Amino acid sequence: MTTMKNKHPIYIISKGRWETNMTADSLEEMGVSYYMVVELEEVASYAIFKRPNCTLLKLPKRYLQTYDTVDHDDNRGRSTGPGAARNFCWDHSIDSGYSWHWVMDDNINGFYRFNNNRKIKMASGGGLRACEDWVGRYDNIGIAGLNYEMFCPRHRAVPPFFLNTRIYSCLLIRNGLPYRWRGRYNEDTDLSLRALKDGWVTVQFNAFLANKIQTQTQKGGNTAEFYEKEGTINKSELLVKMHPDVARVTWKFSRWHHHVDYRPFKKNKLHRDTTVQIKKGVDNYGMVLEKRRYAKEV
Repeated sequence: MTTMKNKHPIYIISKGRWETNMTADSLEEMGVSYYMVVELEEVASYAIFKRPNCTLLKLPKRYLQTYDTVDHDDNRGRSTGPGAARNFCWDHSIDSGYSWHWVMDDNINGFYRFNNNRKIKMASGGGLRACEDWVGRYDNIGIAGLNYEMFCPRHRAVPPFFLNTRIYSCLLIRNGLPYRWRGRYNEDTDLSLRALKDGWVTVQFNAFLANKIQTQTQKGGNTAEFYEKEGTINKSELLVKMHPDVARVTWKFSRWHHHVDYRPFKKNKLHRDTTVQIKKGVDNYGMVLEKRRYAKEV
């Protein structure tokens, strides 16, 4: 198997998960290099656990101090959420000379290739590189990302990708977008909606999936700061405050959720970048199907 390296940097935003960091462990298994962004108070804890492919980055305090939480009248010293660190990643990638960057949550338990209704765990970064090259063929894709493994059951036929919906947890972002992260909650939905409203296309890949574990089931992250104390109503109401034209609060699955109507954005069409030359034939990016002793299929 030929290992295909990603073109754009990968950042993991992490808090309180230095010992068990699913996304980092998954990338280590794949031999993919990445940055881990943590707050100053936790640098020493993360540094104890040596991960060969990891470069640890300290989040500058100014990103926390200047972050736009949107709910300014109700801060009360609460956490900003991951948005401040994500803004640092955006700036860091630009300063490093990149045109795109990946930013991932720290609770992704593996990445999968979904083909012929089989989900095969990826053992290299070939799938990520394939996504990078694909979005590079178009000049109006603003944000792309991998769908959740749980949302693509094997008994259901799904296309290789969906267009113009929310991208979350595992995002590939065009650095030239005129935005930055904002909001204490649902900042991924807000960023996607701002891009869509300006005519950008978003792409959610189904051909490659992220096994994101369910929110509030793992300690660390925002579990203690937000959900254990506040539930889910505040995050839903804040999104409606930011996007009342397409968002509303709804009750389902025994808790409050937000519902977004993405139908107005069906008109956002892909536009090919004619300067990009596409190689003829099939390119599997070094990926081959191998039977391994500890291989996992879901």
